[in-house]
Order: sequence, then C-alpha cells, then structure tokens
Amino acid sequence: MIRIIKLTTVFFLLCACSQTKSEVFYPENTSLSTKVNSKDDHRYSNHKDEKKIKNLKGSRPNIIFVMTDDQGMGDLSCMGNEILQTPNIDKFYQKSTRFTQYLVSPTCAPSRAAMMSGRHPFHVGVTHTIRQRERMALHTITLPQTLQSAGYKTALFGKWHLGDEEAYLPQNRGFDEVLMHGAGGIGQVKLGDFPPNADNPYFDNVLLHNDKIVQTKGFCTDLFFEAALSWTKAQLDKGQAFFTYLSLNAPHGPFLAPENYKKRFLDQGYDEKTAGRYGMIENIDDNFGRMMTQLEKWNTLENTLVIFTTDNGMSMPRMVLNGEKITPYNAGLRGRKNSPFEGGNHVPFFCYWKGVLAEGQDIKELAAHLDLYPTFAALAGAKLPEDMKPLEGRSLLPLFENQETKWEDRSLFIHCGRWKAGKMEEEKYNKFAVRNQKWRYVNNEFLFDIENDPFEKQNIIDQQPKLADHFKERFGSWWNAAVPLMVNENLPRIKPEDYPLVKKYYKQKATEGIPDWSPKKY
Repeated sequence: MIRIIKLTTVFFLLCACSQTKSEVFYPENTSLSTKVNSKDDHRYSNHKDEKKIKNLKGSRPNIIFVMTDDQGMGDLSCMGNEILQTPNIDKFYQKSTRFTQYLVSPTCAPSRAAMMSGRHPFHVGVTHTIRQRERMALHTITLPQTLQSAGYKTALFGKWHLGDEEAYLPQNRGFDEVLMHGAGGIGQVKLGDFPPNADNPYFDNVLLHNDKIVQTKGFCTDLFFEAALSWTKAQLDKGQAFFTYLSLNAPHGPFLAPENYKKRFLDQGYDEKTAGRYGMIENIDDNFGRMMTQLEKWNTLENTLVIFTTDNGMSMPRMVLNGEKITPYNAGLRGRKNSPFEGGNHVPFFCYWKGVLAEGQDIKELAAHLDLYPTFAALAGAKLPEDMKPLEGRSLLPLFENQETKWEDRSLFIHCGRWKAGKMEEEKYNKFAVRNQKWRYVNNEFLFDIENDPFEKQNIIDQQPKLADHFKERFGSWWNAAVPLMVNENLPRIKPEDYPLVKKYYKQKATEGIPDWSPKKY
C-alpha cells in the first residue's frame, strides 16, 4: 500500500516550529504563524517596501554563501514540510529577502559551474557529474579570482566537484583556503575520492586541506561549519573582506547522520534512509543556527551578506513509515533532481544583510545561479578583465535596491545532460526545458503557464502551438552555439586507481604520512 502524506502544497509559508528542537539563531522573539491561507501565500505576494536602498555597487560586504546538496524546495519546515524541524533556517527565512523564482541546474556539478563561471555550465564544458565532464574549462576566469582581484580573501569548505586534477583544483582557481573532499561526494572512491572514505563515509574523513591531505575527526557537516567559522573569524580579526563558500555535501546520499539526529525519526517508525537524510537536514539547521549566532556575537551581520540555497532539486527515495510507503514532500513541485521540470531546478534562495536588505520580503522576478557572479562582483566593486568571456547572468543588485525596478524578461536554457558517451546529439531534445517568467517548455512535449500553474498540472502545448515553436527554435539555436564549447566530451574513462586525488593520497601516505588536522579554535 502506497499513500501520500497530506501536506500543505504552497511554496513559501510561515510555519510553526516544534519546541523540541533547539533554536539558536537570533535572540529576539520572532514568532512563526502556523497557517497561511491562499491570499497570504508569499509565493504569490507582491509586497513592496516603500523604502529604497542606497546604491549597493562597490559596498564591499563580506559574503557567506551556504549551499546544500540535493536539498529540494520541500526539505525545510518553512517550505511546508511537517515532518522536518528546521527552526533556525525558518527564522532566517523570516528575516530574509527571498527570491521565489530562483533556478539552478538539475544536477550538482553544473550548478557549481554556473556559479563559479557566470556562464551556462555547458559553455564551460560541464555536462555531467562524472567521467571528466564535471571539469570546468581552464580558460574560465572564476568568481573567486574576480573577488581576489578586488581585495577579497576566499575560502571553500566542502564540495568542489569541478575537477580534481591539479590545474582544476579550487586552490588554483581563486581560493585562498580550501578544505574539500574529492569527486562528487564523500566516499565516492571509484570516482576519485580518497580511498579511506569508503570505510566510513561522512565521519572521520580524509580531506584535502590546501595542498595537504589530512585526517579529520567528527561528522563532515559539523567539521565544514567549524572550519568555515574558524577561517571567517580570522578574516574578521584582520579587518579583511572575505568570501566564505560553505558548499556542503549533505544531504546527498548515502543518507548518514549522527545517531542523535536519526533517533526521533526511527522512534516514530521511519526507515533508516529517511532517518538518515532528514537527520542530515536537521543537523545542517543546527549548524546554520550556530553560525548565525556567532556572526551576531562578532557584530558582523551589518556588513555581511549571508545566503542560504541548494544546488538542485530533491533527491530522496520513497519513505517508509511503520511499513507503509510514503511519497516525500516536495512542495508540490513536479520532478526532482535530474528532471527538466520545476522540481529539478527550482530551489530556495534566502538573502540576509542586517539593516540593508528588506526583511520578510519576496522578490518574484526570475533569477538564476548565473546571476551570482555578476552580483557578487558588483558588490565587491571588482573590475572584470576586458578579454574574459562575457557573463551570461545579470546583477541582482537592482532588485535588492528597489523592487519596483523594471526587470526585463529572459529565457533560461536547462538541460540535464548526463548522456552516454557519443550520444550528445541524440539527447539534444531529451530532458531539456526553456523557462522564462511565465512559461516552461519541456522536451518539445509540454508547455506550462508557470505563473498560473506552478505545479505543472495543465499541459497547454496544443493551445499554444506558435509559442511552442518559438521555444523550440530558441532552444535549437542555443544548443547549436553551445556544442563547440562542450570541451570534455568523449574523453577516456579513468580507472579508480588512476584518479588524481587517489594517486596523491598514496604518494603522500608513502612519503610523509597523513597528518591529523582540525580547525583552530575561534
């Protein structure tokens, strides 16, 4: 017997948080309402703050960017999930400026490539998450390089996933400080992660710290947050502008969490995988709350832009509760990770900058991961090299400054990629979409009016044949221009023992050993 849990299917609502889970973010009393009726649904709201923010270009805030892995729109209690308890991110949501139409790529490496390059991932060679097709083209002038040129210090903690060869590593692409695992996830040793991580994924991991492979202790998410806070505090003590990129591998599978985070789910009768995945999310929430509390104590929130988002749609198997199969909550969205529908790449995007950005405000204009590079560069006052490839996103600062700004519509081109070697052209029209503010066109088979049908229930392609033809033509032109830029196609497969970080691990182990490492106390 299969049943679907009946949960509220609106995207953005304020929800009650259970008091059984600690709430450590923000000392002030911020209550959460328990229900929202249709006219209060913030996804449809058009609240406008009369106050217009001063020009933010060149204002040079610190930037802390937290991105989780495979966490979908429905994986937060403030998004309507009645099983999860995420009080800290819920409070952050309440105080944030929220982009309600923020799109990424349907899978993880492409989303990271778009953020780091400001260009469509296919345009920098990233068409997959494995087989060397996750490597971001070396000609790319990256976001952290641009921030460095403006005097920022930059750091990555967690998942890189844009190439593990020496030239592709983040240390050589603009990051001053790096603590990372290999491949696309901890324990993916057959795809290039460090061999010992196969034995105990997510706990006591072997990681790369700058140019040295190290042995760490504890749960990976706890470690990445602690390391990020330690490095961030050091920059604050020096009065140094910084970009902290907390790129978590959680809640990507395997679904493993500390026992104390799994317990309440197991006690209720949920299966081990559900307890592990939801436990990972609640652990993220606790760490996020501790981070925000520290930033408040350090009096830095007035000069720091903090962003919470995710890299693609939800990835979660069917849940089992006391023997019954349950469909996981996905905020009503159609599709999940690696899907061309909304559920594949429509994700949360919350921005907080104390005293600067509007609190509890929704921005409904279409935004994307492509926009992060020009936004951060503009904030930093960075000057882009004249000979670099043009950025394909647009700065979000006009929307931050004045939500009455006229925001020109545009089309975003989405493709799941991941085709088999040599099958690129055959997969041209498979698992693709074109999206603008109003429409989503999918696989030459579906057309949805997203403004009036956000859950993609009514296919109206037969009623709009000219519009469908327009989108098909636009996509075809875009694809033809993208093909020559897909520089990683048809490369030979690498044997597990020949991956660069695997070879580096065995070489260092033989010559100098693997030292213990932990972040400095702050």
